[in-house]
Amino acid sequence: MSFATRIRPHVNAEIGRAKDLRALRRPIEEFACLERAHVLGQAATVHHVRVHALMLAWALRHQNLREAMGQLLRIVGAATKTALGLVPKGNTGGANVSPFKPLPVPEDLQAVLHTAQQDT
Repeated sequence: MSFATRIRPHVNAEIGRAKDLRALRRPIEEFACLERAHVLGQAATVHHVRVHALMLAWALRHQNLREAMGQLLRIVGAATKTALGLVPKGNTGGANVSPFKPLPVPEDLQAVLHTAQQDT
């Protein structure tokens, strides 16, 4: 089973929480869940691109031009660089952070990543 398959339910859980928060009109917390989904899924192209597309949709809904432009660039990068392993570990994926900057991974996400990275 691949990393992308093992991490999928965890990425989906964060995306689900983001959708719930969107329904509650809590956009800051919604975006924070997308950032967590990004940290989890950034090593798998399909999840990496998907999360950036959701971040782009968030930016468009909130008329945040800076975030939208940042996400357009990140979608291209995610689609072309992820398979090469060119992703900075822990990066949260928002336009407020350099796309090249590694960041500390929260402990709870580190545990999930460690488990998903193990071959079974």
